[in-house]
Amino acid sequence: MRRFYAAGFLLLLAFDTLTQISFKYAALNALPVAADIAWLVRIVGHPWVYLAIGGYVGAFFTWMSLLKHAPIGPAFAASHLEVVVVMIAARFLFDEKLGWMQLIGAAAIVSGIACLAFSTRDDHA
Repeated sequence: MRRFYAAGFLLLLAFDTLTQISFKYAALNALPVAADIAWLVRIVGHPWVYLAIGGYVGAFFTWMSLLKHAPIGPAFAASHLEVVVVMIAARFLFDEKLGWMQLIGAAAIVSGIACLAFSTRDDHA
């Protein structure tokens, strides 16, 4: 069952990260923003939009499969690891800056997930 959780959460992380990165690329390719048909056509014509939609669909089905088996508390916490991975990916893909507050927040997320994981493991031992 541990392999199922690990594979499921890695797949969920991949889908969530794909979705967020795709939305960023779609937004960059949609510039300049305008409330007209030409802008809407420009958005619909970019493959990043479809990758984002595919990522959402993949994440939904992965999440539903995980929730059938995983304890909800640790599962919900682990799903927030996406924030950390997207932050790191954005640093390299979009040259976004990482400050101390972002790094402290990422450490808090990872620490919280680790605490819940160990707590749940101890409950089932």
